[in-house]
Amino acid sequence: MGILLKNTKKVNEGLIEEVDVLIEEEFIKKISSSISAKNHKVIDLEGKYLLPGVIDDQVHFREPGLTHKATIYSESRSAVAGGITSFMEMPNTYPPVLTQKLLQDKFDIGLKDSLANFSFFMGVSNDNINEVLKTDFSKVPGLKIFMGSSTGNMLVDNFSVLNNIFSNAEGLIAVHCEDEETIKLNIKKVKQKYGDNVPMFEHPNIRSREACFKSSSLAVDLANKYSSRLHVLHISTAQELKLFENTIALKDKKITSEVCIHHLSFTNRDYQEKGAFIKWNPAVKSIEDQDALWEGLLNNKLDIIATDHAPHTVEEKNNLYFSCPSGAPMVQHALPMMLQHYVNNKISIEQIVEKMCHAPAICFNIEKRGYIKEGYYADLVVIEKQAWQVNKENILYACKWSPLEQKKLDYKIYQTFVNGNLVYNNGMIKNIKNGKILSFNH
Repeated sequence: MGILLKNTKKVNEGLIEEVDVLIEEEFIKKISSSISAKNHKVIDLEGKYLLPGVIDDQVHFREPGLTHKATIYSESRSAVAGGITSFMEMPNTYPPVLTQKLLQDKFDIGLKDSLANFSFFMGVSNDNINEVLKTDFSKVPGLKIFMGSSTGNMLVDNFSVLNNIFSNAEGLIAVHCEDEETIKLNIKKVKQKYGDNVPMFEHPNIRSREACFKSSSLAVDLANKYSSRLHVLHISTAQELKLFENTIALKDKKITSEVCIHHLSFTNRDYQEKGAFIKWNPAVKSIEDQDALWEGLLNNKLDIIATDHAPHTVEEKNNLYFSCPSGAPMVQHALPMMLQHYVNNKISIEQIVEKMCHAPAICFNIEKRGYIKEGYYADLVVIEKQAWQVNKENILYACKWSPLEQKKLDYKIYQTFVNGNLVYNNGMIKNIKNGKILSFNH
């Protein structure tokens, strides 16, 4: 018996169409203007929008080693409640994922505990090149290089190692770009002014535009030199946009980029109210940078919208600047926040689907996901227009806070299907741990 979704407004490939969608087992069996019920279980969606499941290419679910902050189980629950049906997780856990054995350990956890589909990036350090070159890119989205220190301190600052990776890697290279020497000089300046009691509003001056651009430029130069497949994570400055192309189709780009929801939603004006709770690396910067990011997103210089979901405990956040980790949770609220930007006329629903569903599937060559198409996996999200407010009572993250607390939102997630299973239904999560390993057609 299949599941028949009646009276949907399907949002897919730039079009909104009123259709019925039939799910059989894990897949979308049929899409038509009218499908008869027969023996199927019928869900009448009464004209609600039906979106492909969101694919988030950058999360930090903290397992293993940092499970007091989050786990793959806890954050995959939050993800499906937020309409995210697939995620790609980063290697800066404890121990960091720098061997194929540690990478496999994470896949084993995912198969046991994840409600959403998943994969994991392979980490790069200054001395694990032999392990890196063994990576199976059919199930791993790419290599992750921290060209700037962040949580987990996996900084790669050896130029010969970077050359070796860019010249030899057979798969995608994803980079966090902030120049370490620039950051150190900026830290020295603020310490001379404030000592250790540095105010949070200095964060974008420490992790400055110059630090971002210098590092991003190096990554792009290396990718161009070796014709590498490069993906630059969480772009945060106007200046960096000149590094990227928008005159060719995404499927043909060798160098791609993304923007995160926090950089589209907060600016340095918000440090006074939010303080440490909007401390990210790279930093939230000026309104001028944010305006440029929106422009770059809509003109296709920026290809993907991601979360960089990175939870920490409230106790860890409530520290002085140098003791306070960077990062915040976002997967539960990513799609509703982007829909709020739609309400505020910043972006269309069709463009949200393009940047959060289609583009990640294209960018990473993900098999049979990211679209509402016959024969594709039934990873689907139903949204409804209903006002609500983010608060402690409805936050699902293990860390139990959000930088969006008290934010009023006009759309909420109504239902989420993962591989044909209804895992989230109008506020209720079903603990169906049937997330599958993503397949990549590199």
